[in-house]
Amino acid sequence: MTANPSAGTWMGHPKGLYVLFATEMWERFSYYGMRALLILYLTKHWLFADGEAAMIYGTYAALVYAVPVLGGMIADRYLGLRKAIIFGAVLLVVGHLGMAIEGPPATQGADGVARSAVHEQFFYLSLAFIVVGVGFLKANISTIVGSLYEQGDPRRDGGFTIFYMGINLGAFVATLLCAYLGETFGWRYGFGLAGIGMLIGLLTFLWGTKYLQGHGLPPDVSALTQSRFGLSLESCLYAVSLIFVLVIWLAIQNTQEMGLALTLFAGLVTGYVIWFSIRSCTPQERNRMLTMLLLMGFSVVFWALFEQAGSSITLFTDRNIARGDFFTAGMFQSLNALFIILLAPVFASTWLLLARRNFEPSTPMKFGLAIVLAGLGFFALVLGAFYATSDGQVAVIWLVLMYLLHTMGELCLSPVGLSMVTKLSVQRVAAMMMGVWFLSSALAAYVGGWIAGLMAIDTTRDAESGLASLEVYVSVFERLGIFAVLIGAALMLISPWISRRMT
Repeated sequence: MTANPSAGTWMGHPKGLYVLFATEMWERFSYYGMRALLILYLTKHWLFADGEAAMIYGTYAALVYAVPVLGGMIADRYLGLRKAIIFGAVLLVVGHLGMAIEGPPATQGADGVARSAVHEQFFYLSLAFIVVGVGFLKANISTIVGSLYEQGDPRRDGGFTIFYMGINLGAFVATLLCAYLGETFGWRYGFGLAGIGMLIGLLTFLWGTKYLQGHGLPPDVSALTQSRFGLSLESCLYAVSLIFVLVIWLAIQNTQEMGLALTLFAGLVTGYVIWFSIRSCTPQERNRMLTMLLLMGFSVVFWALFEQAGSSITLFTDRNIARGDFFTAGMFQSLNALFIILLAPVFASTWLLLARRNFEPSTPMKFGLAIVLAGLGFFALVLGAFYATSDGQVAVIWLVLMYLLHTMGELCLSPVGLSMVTKLSVQRVAAMMMGVWFLSSALAAYVGGWIAGLMAIDTTRDAESGLASLEVYVSVFERLGIFAVLIGAALMLISPWISRRMT
């Protein structure tokens, strides 16, 4: 028998981890490159008011996190993880390249804002392709990472941290390049570069599937070839997914209805998980599943605050941060990715060192600490406002400090949360539970859009600039900081009780 060249490890981890690392890096390149521009594109190119733009952004971000629940279920039952990832990547390429067709800018007239209806609808359709593409790719690629490690493998958390570094390496480079190109030379250049990045990610995954050691294949290959309505089941799934793109296209344009639908959907999914835990799980499995749901609920608080980076904080940066002549507002979103690249190895090493000495904080304790750090990040901006210039400009160092604190919180929660889902989930619903993890982020993203709307600035009025806009932002930042610190501290207090139900 000849040796399998795809087997084995590299730098202590399965080779497949690095294929997934590279694929996710390029997927995040496309996603964060577009994200760095989106709120600015909505307010400057399409001339949406801050509140409208925040809800469009929040609805889009919510859908990006919600749809992986469906993508995970389809992959679990029919397509398998690999086929779902490839199909999702194709949709992402279409969506990101579609964003490069920007059309004429909106104009402000006596009768209101005039926009090109055709180009506006094409914009929404491109967002819909991106949403469904992420739905098929995001949860499933994270699940393959978890499947590369046996239960109890001490390398699992470290593997997810390395994977998370891939996400942020792509995000860092993309945010700098796409934001600079989009805001300096034209929106189409920033969005177009994001699309090219996604195409590279698709080609990377196709090349590297041989290193996945048989993981991610369809559960029943023969079932995919069975005829349904004159087509194979696999073709039917792809066709229905394209129809679903049209559903998302409508949802993005109806933000209030989307909020209600998302709440109902989250309630149904939560109810199903509770029912499944009670009816189909052992007592130990039930405790783990229900505890995981509780921590997902706390994660909503963190992500609602964290998502302000793509909306209200970027607008705050554009209007009230003394950023110099070179840096554009969107480029500062790269600070989050930069700090993760620098700090992820430190956090991974720290957790491992503390674990060896039996001092590692529990998962609930890390979640509570993350929420407290998010609150302290907003307090940094409030403190910086005390030293603002006469025209309401805040020194950039306070924004850097905010991103540092928020990133430290993210490192306490996000890779730990991903690892928690793969460790505590019942195996037969593992991909779906990863989708539920992203669904909690969907609720947070929508709530985050609503929070950003509280800081809406009327840019058509001369008075609403400088010190006036700073006052609006700081007032809300202060309340967010107080709320986060109180919630995070409460979670840290009850973390021993929660931890006992995870064993």
